[in-house]
Amino acid sequence: MSGVSENRLLGIPPPIRPTKEALMQGDVETYHENGTWKNKVEGGAQASSTHDTKEEATARGREMAIDRGVEHIIRNLDGTIGERNTYPRSRDPRNTPG
Repeated sequence: MSGVSENRLLGIPPPIRPTKEALMQGDVETYHENGTWKNKVEGGAQASSTHDTKEEATARGREMAIDRGVEHIIRNLDGTIGERNTYPRSRDPRNTPG
C-alpha cells in the first residue's frame, strides 16, 4: 500500500497546493524607471503596467493592491518611499489613521 493510500484510509487530507491567486499575492510597487511610471507586483519579473504620469500609475497601483489585498508602495522620483498603504485597511499593522 502506498503512503498516499494509507493517508487517505486514515482520513489525512492531501497536501494543500497554493492556487494561482495565492501565488500572485505580492505587494504592488509604483516607481519611476527610464522616463516612465510603472507598477510591479513583488516577485514579478517585469512591470505589470506603465504610465506617463505618477498619478495614473498610482491610481492603477492602488486598484491592483485593493484587488489583491496587499500593500501598495509608492516611490518618489528619486526612488525613496513616499507612501505606503495597506489594503484592506484592517490589515494595516500601524495603529494610525491614513
